[in-house]
Amino acid sequence: MVYNFNGGPSILPKEVFEEASRAILDFNGTGLSILEIGHRTALFQEVVDELRVTARELMGLDAEHEVLFLHGGASTQFFQVPMNLLNQDATAAYLDGGEWGRKAIKEAKLFGTVEVVASSKDKNYTYIPKGYTIPPAAAYFHYTTNNTIEGTQMHAIPETSVPLVADMSSDILSHVMDFNRFALIYAGAQKNIGAAGVNLVVVRKDILGKVQRPLPTMMDYRQHIEAGSLLNTPPVFAFYVCMLTLRWLKQQGGVSAIEKINDRKAALLYQTLDSLPMFRPTVAKEDRSKMNVVFVMDDPELEKSFLATCKEHGMVGIKGHRSVGGFRISLYNALPLESVEVLTELMNDFAHTKA
Repeated sequence: MVYNFNGGPSILPKEVFEEASRAILDFNGTGLSILEIGHRTALFQEVVDELRVTARELMGLDAEHEVLFLHGGASTQFFQVPMNLLNQDATAAYLDGGEWGRKAIKEAKLFGTVEVVASSKDKNYTYIPKGYTIPPAAAYFHYTTNNTIEGTQMHAIPETSVPLVADMSSDILSHVMDFNRFALIYAGAQKNIGAAGVNLVVVRKDILGKVQRPLPTMMDYRQHIEAGSLLNTPPVFAFYVCMLTLRWLKQQGGVSAIEKINDRKAALLYQTLDSLPMFRPTVAKEDRSKMNVVFVMDDPELEKSFLATCKEHGMVGIKGHRSVGGFRISLYNALPLESVEVLTELMNDFAHTKA
C-alpha cells in the first residue's frame, strides 16, 4: 500500500485514473484514444464544455466571470497577470507571503510599479502578515491564498475596494469561499484540479482591455475568452483529466462536502503534532494551512529515522521542500482520511518508541 502525500504533482482520485486509462485505449467507445482525437472535434468540445461548466458550478460563479483553461502553470500567470492588468505608469499592490509571492512580485516589476504592502520574510514566512494597508489607487492587489512550501494559508478574503487577484494553486476548491469577490483567480491544476500542464484562470471581464501596451495574442485573456480556451492546440489529455477530477468532486457533493473531510484530516494531523513534543510545527497556529502541513524535528538523526520509517510503511512525498527542510504533509482533496489516520498512528508509535 502506498500513501501519497506529495506536494504536487499530487494524488488524484483512483476513479479518475481508471477512467483516464480506459480513454487512452478507447475514448467513449469511438475506437480512438483520447490522445489522438482532434481538439476541434465535437468529441473534444464536449470535454471542454463539461470542464468549464463544472468549474463554474463548483465555484458558484456569476455571469461576469469567465472560466479559462490555459497552457502552463501558475508561473506563467506571474507575468500574464501584470501584462494584462498593469500599465507602465500604474502601481500594483502585492503581499509577500512566501516563495511564490516573491516570484510573482519579481515578474510584475517588469510591467509597472509594485508596492509590497507587507512581508513575512522576517520570520522565514512562518506567518501571514496582518494589519497592512492596501493603497486604494492600486490597479489590483495580489496575494497567494495558500503557501505550499511554507505551510501558511489565508483564512479570510481581504476587505478592499481594489480588484483582488489571487494565486490559489494549492488550495483551490478545497473550502467554500465567495469566488465572485475576485477580479482574477489562477491555479496550477496539479494539486486539486487534475494533471500538470494546465492552468485554471477565472477572470472578471470588466478588468480587461485597459492596459495601453500591445499584447501578444497568446498572452491576451480576451483572445482566449473568444476562443473558448481553444486558441491553439491545448494539452488534450490534461484537459480530460481535469474534467474527470472536477466531475469526481461534484459527485462527492462539491466543495462544501470536501471541505468537511479536509477539516477532519487537518485537525487530526495538527492534534497529533501538538501532542507529540518530538514534532514541531513551524507555522503560527492561526495561519496553519489545511492543505500543506509543515513541521520539523529538532534532532537531525531522528528526522532521518522518521523519514526512513515512513518509507518502510509506503508513505511518499513527506520530505519538506528543499528550501525549508523538515517535513511537509499535503492533504489535497483526493487524499483519503484513512491515509492521515495511518500516518498519525505511525507518528504516535514512532514517538513512543524513540522517547
